[in-house]
Amino acid sequence: MIIQLEGAGTNSVEAARRSLEAIAHGWGHGIAAAPAGAATAGTIHHNHDKGVDPVAVAALAVSIPSAALAVVDLADRIRSRRRAKELIDHAQHLAAQQVTVCLVSRSRTVEIRALGPDQLLELLAEEDPAG
Repeated sequence: MIIQLEGAGTNSVEAARRSLEAIAHGWGHGIAAAPAGAATAGTIHHNHDKGVDPVAVAALAVSIPSAALAVVDLADRIRSRRRAKELIDHAQHLAAQQVTVCLVSRSRTVEIRALGPDQLLELLAEEDPAG
């Protein structure tokens, strides 16, 4: 995921970057600097590239009852929705400070404060090649 910050003043954008960094850190994620030559003031990267052993996945799928998987999936969705709501609320707060927070995806750029939690999660799911 790439989050782009835009604002009139460098100080307000830097303060917004620090506040988003604090949120991401609380979630167990970090902030990576924008690549050289990029126009973004601050970027959050969420890396989904992790290796998976297919034999281990098959063994796991066979050994765990489907009801347990459904409960885990539901808990993950609730946690993700709560985080999405927190990010949207924070984007709305930053908008009052003249800082725009946008989600940059492969197909489009969307202002986060204009989204609902479920819309944000759907956009992120579209970007995740693992599904």
